[in-house]
Parts: sequence; C-alpha cells; structure tokens
Amino acid sequence: MSTFDHAGLIQGITEGLSTFRRAQPDTMRGFSQLAQASMAEGTLSSKHKELIALAIGVTQRCSGCIGFHVKALQKLGATRAEVEEMLGVCVYMGGGPALMYTAEALAAWDAMANA
Repeated sequence: MSTFDHAGLIQGITEGLSTFRRAQPDTMRGFSQLAQASMAEGTLSSKHKELIALAIGVTQRCSGCIGFHVKALQKLGATRAEVEEMLGVCVYMGGGPALMYTAEALAAWDAMANA
C-alpha cells in the first residue's frame, strides 16, 4: 500500500501556486476558465470527463493530476469500480508505467475516501 499523501500534495500545489496566481492572474484566470469550460456537463457528463482526465494523469505520470481528479471524481459520485475499469484501459494503453501509477491512483482513492 502506498503511503503517498495525495491530499497533502494537492494542498501543497494549491498553496505553492498562490504566489504565481498573484503574479500571473490573467494566466491563472484563463486556465481556470479553460478547466471549467472543458469539464462542464455536455454530451459527455462531467464524471466521464473527469475519468478521462484521471486516465491522462495516470498515463502521463502526474501525481498532482491524480490527486485533483480523484478528489473531483469522488465529489461527482464516481465509484471505485468505475475508476478501476478506467484504470484497466490505462494499463492497456500505457503499459507497465501506467500499471505503476494505477496502484498510486487506487491508493489515492482509498485514502481520500476514508478521510
């Protein structure tokens, strides 16, 4: 079982970007608008879009992405079974490295679900 602290990581990222947010408000506002627009309900549900985002985070080996998108999926009512099924596709498409981050994503799910 991983002892990686995804909740702490996303808190640290949020805090760490606070100075950048003040220095580059237009950039951060633009990124926020892009995120909101791309994740909004549409032909695909927000939950499906978050599953896609988590898949990209896993296959790109981004621990921060894993933390933020696991948290969002839990808020949207995704189940662990849905995440596991999506992670199977990640392993298929990303091979061994994706398998290693699959373990990290599941550990993040369990840690945040029990928090």
